[in-house]
Formats: sequence, structure tokens, C-alpha cells
Amino acid sequence: MKIRFWGVRGSIPTPLTPNEIRRKISSVIERVTPQDLVSPEAKERFLAHLPPNLFGTTGGNTTSVEVRLKDGGIIIFDAGTGIFRFGNSVAKEQPTPRVFHLFFTHFHWDHIQGFPFFTPPAFDKRCTIHIYSPVENVEQILREQMKPPYFPISLDTMQADIQFHHITEPAVHIGSATVRWRQMQHPGKSFSYRVEDSEGAFIFATDTELRDGDFARTEENRSFFSGVDVLTIDSQYTLDEAIEKYDWGHSSYSLAVDFATEWDISTLVLFHHEPLYNDNKMFSIAKSAGWYKSHIGKNNVKILLAQEGLELSL
Repeated sequence: MKIRFWGVRGSIPTPLTPNEIRRKISSVIERVTPQDLVSPEAKERFLAHLPPNLFGTTGGNTTSVEVRLKDGGIIIFDAGTGIFRFGNSVAKEQPTPRVFHLFFTHFHWDHIQGFPFFTPPAFDKRCTIHIYSPVENVEQILREQMKPPYFPISLDTMQADIQFHHITEPAVHIGSATVRWRQMQHPGKSFSYRVEDSEGAFIFATDTELRDGDFARTEENRSFFSGVDVLTIDSQYTLDEAIEKYDWGHSSYSLAVDFATEWDISTLVLFHHEPLYNDNKMFSIAKSAGWYKSHIGKNNVKILLAQEGLELSL
């Protein structure tokens, strides 16, 4: 199982500003010494030792995450603006994949706004797109955003074979994997998904406000949260912000660490980043999460910051 992140921001797309790019370039130039320029190898060593907030970026696209199964099956979680980059990337593969399984956590704007731009797959008559949600009227919801005055073309313009599936059973079987779902705390409902096959288990839990009940050692919780290799979870806020914005439907990075350690999860990926935070802030949060993990004496979990292009393998 391989996991790739195509969009990691919450609420609204957040591209780098020209000033932010200038500051990155200026900071890099200030670190260069003559010895760093003597050879191509020296240049590569210099770049490799730059802090991640300078040599790279968290990314500005909204939520979209790919899971590639060992049998080649493709699962996508949410269709934020990141799905546009995914669609164009997958079209370059040989042979080009033709079947996609798209699961929606919920239908807030930042999780559906890329769907009309899911090109070229959605506009290729050779492709089949299965769309899943525990919400019954998912087709109507997607149709409503693709009509005037919101959008110039309708869903019917898409030439792919689009099939809608209202999830009512506890699990969906896709090739070699089983996908289970669970409702989480978020305004208007949001659903987390657990993907599991012989290679491991992955949970995608964006737009989630963790509550005491999620930590409780109930049989339902054990079944869903235990035995997980990678947890990608909403960590949009600092703890102070989470307290101030109680009931807004998002969690803090410290709560995410508490949750991952409580359920003995191997790798925690901090996700659904605050649009007001630049790269410096995001990487400082990741560092703070690591400090907090050590402070509470729970060093059994690896903490990663979700970045566009991040790839993980189980």
C-alpha cells in the first residue's frame, strides 16, 4: 500500500506569495559559502542540509490523498484542489489507470472544489469513477456545484462512467483492500476511513475534532483505531486555538499526538493545515509536536508533517 498526498491544506487554497518566495531565496543565499559552489556535488550537499521550511514547501492545495493498493487499485480521499494535480500525474502513467475509487469525508467546499477539474480522468470515456459516501444524496451535492452560476459546465459533461455508491454497510471491499468508515465530530458530519490489506492499515481522519469518546477503550474504538500503521489526522490548531475554537470541528497537534500514542499508532501525519500558517509556522508546529511527544515520554510514534508530494509505503 502506498499513500501520496496531493492536497494538505484546510479551508481554502493557500499558494505561496511572491514575498514568501523572495524570503526563502534570500535566506538560502545568506547561507551559501564559496565552498558550497566548488562542484555539483558540493551544491547538492548544501541543498540537502537546508532546513525543510526553506528547501521545499508544505503546499497550498486543499485536501486530496491517494492510496495505491498492492493490486494496482486506486483509492482517493476527497476532491479538493489537489485532485487536479493527481489527475494530470496519473494520466502520464503507462499503462494509464482507468478505474478510480473516490471516497468523500464530507462536502465542505475545500473537499469538493477540485472535482470539476479532475482531468483528464473524469472527461475520458474510457475511465470509470466510483464515488462513495455514507451521505445518501452525494450525486445531487456534486451536481449542485457544477451548474450556473457556480460553474459553466454540468456533471453530465463528464464522459467517464461515474457510479455513485451510498455506503450503508460497515465495510466496502475494493480489490485486495477493505475500507471501513466511522462518523467523527465535525459540523455537518465528517467521516473517517480505514483502509486495510495484507500490507497494513491506514486511517484518513481529516476535519475531526477529537473528543474524550474517541480515546475511550470501547470495542468499537478498538476495532477502528487499533493496529494502525499510519494515521493522517486533522491537526489544524495549536492547543490554545483548539480551546478558543471549541466545536469548530478541528483538532490541535498536541491532541493528535495524544491520540496516536493512546492507540499505539506507528506513524502520525499532521494534516489539514491552517491557511493562515506559512511554511515557517508549519515546520515549527511539526517540531513542537516532536517535543511534546518526548515530553510525555511517548517516543514510539513517528511524526510527519503532511506535504504535497509526501509518499509513504506500508
